[in-house]
Amino acid sequence: MPSARSTTVRDLRRSNRARTLWELYLNGPLTYQGVARAAGVSLATVSNVMSDLVRTGCVAEVGSEESNGGRPRGLFHINPDFGHVIGVDVGETAVMVELFDLGMRVRASHRSVTEDARLSPDDLVDHVIEGIDAVVAEAGIDEESILGVGVGVPGLVERVPVDAAAGDPDTPCPGDTEAVLYGQSIGWGDVPIERMLRARTSLPLLVDNGANTLGQAERWFGAARGSDNAVVVLLGSGVGASIARGGEGGASFAGELGHTTVVAGGKQCVCGARGCLEAYAGADAIVATYDRLTERDQATSPSDVEDRMRAILAADDSDPAAAQAIDELVDYLGAGLGTIVNLFTPDRIVLGGWLGDALGQGLLERIHAAIGRTALARPFERVASVPAALGTDAVALGAATLPVAEFLGSGGVERVLPLHGSATA
Repeated sequence: MPSARSTTVRDLRRSNRARTLWELYLNGPLTYQGVARAAGVSLATVSNVMSDLVRTGCVAEVGSEESNGGRPRGLFHINPDFGHVIGVDVGETAVMVELFDLGMRVRASHRSVTEDARLSPDDLVDHVIEGIDAVVAEAGIDEESILGVGVGVPGLVERVPVDAAAGDPDTPCPGDTEAVLYGQSIGWGDVPIERMLRARTSLPLLVDNGANTLGQAERWFGAARGSDNAVVVLLGSGVGASIARGGEGGASFAGELGHTTVVAGGKQCVCGARGCLEAYAGADAIVATYDRLTERDQATSPSDVEDRMRAILAADDSDPAAAQAIDELVDYLGAGLGTIVNLFTPDRIVLGGWLGDALGQGLLERIHAAIGRTALARPFERVASVPAALGTDAVALGAATLPVAEFLGSGGVERVLPLHGSATA
């Protein structure tokens, strides 16, 4: 058995490696001196850690900078070719899978769409596995180079003990947990999503809410970068949010913003409750309002909803039904986000998702003004409303950061470990 002292030394070494990698990843390229200042460790410690990371190929010298009177200092960054990660965006009717190097450059992508109104859990797994196989084949890489697969899903994600889920795997280790998806708003009960995926692939897996993966992408690389307290909103058919504190390396959690009540006893929501924000400000709801006002047959397919929503946003003043539908979007979304401002006092609200990306600056300004009609004056003074910066593929990008974060936090010495007893492909 290792002594307490040896355990402490090993943990300290791992911690120093992790802090070094985090700084290089989020703020690199950096010199040894820059890493020491940013990570709060001694130059001697950084020298030892960096020498090891360069030797293993995890970190590479990418250039140099002039020093005051001395020889140029080397600049170092994470080696983008050291490994690969996969990000999966599970929408309600489509699945996007993208493969990235460690510089988060897309090396392969695959999108599959179902003709069904909504995916079933089994369909979801089929589409995810199909996408993973497709991007690995397209990139022409060995699966051993894949550090992990991150999956962003709609709904609440909780980790539960393995023996609490149906169909125990063979000989689970004590304390093992797995992700279970609660998709009430899309008609699913508790779905053992991680177990279902692990039965089809041996690649390491991490599962989180899709709004949360969008939030992590925008915090690391996009419009929420530099914010200590941001709310990233995913606007599409429904409404989701990621509430984050602590900047790029801080913690976040998914908030079911779309299922907060804005009208007591109001419209029926897909979750079964009445008066939810999603029943008024999601694309499905806005299009349904427009179809009712214009006495059109209601859009039934997701592609029809998206096409009509974009047409509503593009309509001019000669279309009063479109103007009324947009007024409802502004008013109700402003009310919901105003409540978020009062609860969490963020310094930044980022609007993303395909609908958020389509709003335009004029509507964004109207929504910000509507937030001010609900939020308390003091916290509202401190918040800015900004568009997302990373486009409609940001959920997959954010999902890919899940295994990256695990890899950095381990000090770059291990992949995300699969659940003990998981099946092989």
